Amino acid sequence: MTSPESTPDITADEARLKRLRFRAWHRGTREADYMIGCFFDAKHAGWTEAELVWFETMIEEEDVDILGWALGSLSVPAEYAGPMMDAMKKLDYVDIPR
Repeated sequence: MTSPESTPDITADEARLKRLRFRAWHRGTREADYMIGCFFDAKHAGWTEAELVWFETMIEEEDVDILGWALGSLSVPAEYAGPMMDAMKKLDYVDIPR
């Protein structure tokens, strides 16, 4: 099996997005998978380079912290506060079956 980086038809940007998507959807808990994975899927297409870097950095944090920040049960550290975390807090990207 080849990695995205070794596939000649895939660009570095595409490989980066594939890695980010994989990491967003493979967190360790189903709750974090849905929150972070759905956020990435719904929002990443419009992100700038700085926003991609923010997301890459943020997903290295512990799931419990990310969930707490997004749900408002933990204070958001200064490095993650701002429009991206505000968008994550809306939770409008998670489809909850009724």
